[in-house]
Amino acid sequence: MKNNVKIFRVQADLTQYQLAEKVGVTRQTISLIEKGKYNPTLKLCLEICYAVNKTLDEIFWVDQEEN
Repeated sequence: MKNNVKIFRVQADLTQYQLAEKVGVTRQTISLIEKGKYNPTLKLCLEICYAVNKTLDEIFWVDQEEN
């Protein structure tokens, strides 16, 4: 899954630690999500969206070629 978490986190002026606290995970989890090495649950995806005030479509997507 591709994502723009880092871009929108920075735009929201949040550190990885601050975003992690807002959504109830560790900073390491946010780092792994940003690197594309961890696929978050739908619930966590939505929590991240709410925290940075963006939609699911703006932040997360899957390339059709990957399927």
